[in-house]
Amino acid sequence: MFCTSMLDVAEQLGAPSYLFFPSGAAFLGFTFHIQTLHDEEGFDAAAAESTEAELVFPGLVRPLPGKVLPSGLLHEEWAAASYRMARDFRKSKGILVNTVKELESYAVDSLSRTENPKVYPVGPVLNLKSGDTSFESSGFDDGEVFRWLDLQPESSVVFLCFGSMGGFCAEQVKEIARALEGSGQRFLWSLRRLTTDYGDVREVLPEGFVDRMMEVGRVIGWAPQAAVLAHGSVGGFVSHCGWNSTLESMWFGVPMATWPMYAEQQFNAFLLVKELEIAAEIKMDYRTESGEIVRAEEIERGIRSLMEQNNPRKERMKEFRNKVGAALMDGGSSSSSIAEFVEDIKINYRSESKENETAEEIKRGTKSLMEPKTESLSKDKMKEFRYKVNDMH
Repeated sequence: MFCTSMLDVAEQLGAPSYLFFPSGAAFLGFTFHIQTLHDEEGFDAAAAESTEAELVFPGLVRPLPGKVLPSGLLHEEWAAASYRMARDFRKSKGILVNTVKELESYAVDSLSRTENPKVYPVGPVLNLKSGDTSFESSGFDDGEVFRWLDLQPESSVVFLCFGSMGGFCAEQVKEIARALEGSGQRFLWSLRRLTTDYGDVREVLPEGFVDRMMEVGRVIGWAPQAAVLAHGSVGGFVSHCGWNSTLESMWFGVPMATWPMYAEQQFNAFLLVKELEIAAEIKMDYRTESGEIVRAEEIERGIRSLMEQNNPRKERMKEFRNKVGAALMDGGSSSSSIAEFVEDIKINYRSESKENETAEEIKRGTKSLMEPKTESLSKDKMKEFRYKVNDMH
């Protein structure tokens, strides 16, 4: 996705080129459209984000609030890079997208109606172990954590994890702790210090919090996210809405609550809450750089909504889990899309090779025509040469 300069190399070599897009189809469609708006109409994302504007984009059923535009577009340097990548994407023969057609059917269909490169929904691309649904824990000593999870009722634990770059200031950590205590909900909280305003994370938790919550919750550092989501006691996931985390949550059928932080995560949060209706909202427009403090009351409200028993989002998530799993089976949409991609590579390679061979023949023929001996060429040879030239147009 970020190595688009390689497309020029492929073009010089006469080889068909394809991209892998690790985010979803709706975001790919957004990426193309926002670049067109910028190039043709001078669209300013930063100006749109600062207003109450709602923007209409192909691939989305509902208008997109300006406040959830991807963070990168709000900074001139990153926005320019995004527009440049979108232009480069159009040079490819096709784009493999880490999504499932049944999950984003509206967005996939929208992309297929444009002049952009062909899209292949091939997801979910996840790091599953061969033969089962568990994940590598990268050396994590998970014994105590999973023994604790084993003791909890089914679907009773809310898991809070905010990705490899998701950290909070001391004040925000306290607000999350108060929300968890106020909700009375069982929880597993992956709390990592990624800011410099405190040392040990336990120093900034409310006094006595760990002891009071010992029976109903655990505060840990790094967590094997997918392995936790796979556990039967986990019934909700408070997430930063990274696309990989989103797909993992869908794979295991765990409903989400949104707390985006950076990159395209605000867009993903909108997709989950408003378009797919499989996530509760804590925030959709939170940005790490804003310095905003989300108060305990708002967090608690989102957690309660996520974990309530008669939650229609749970049923929708179960439906999506079945669709996502079926997509990778023989004859499933993603499996079929991968097969189609392989066949298209063969066709495009043969086509490119034939064009290159014909171009070389024409080049040689043109050079030959410039030499005196060409006067003796037979009429049949001249006719054959003209046919090859015509075939190129």
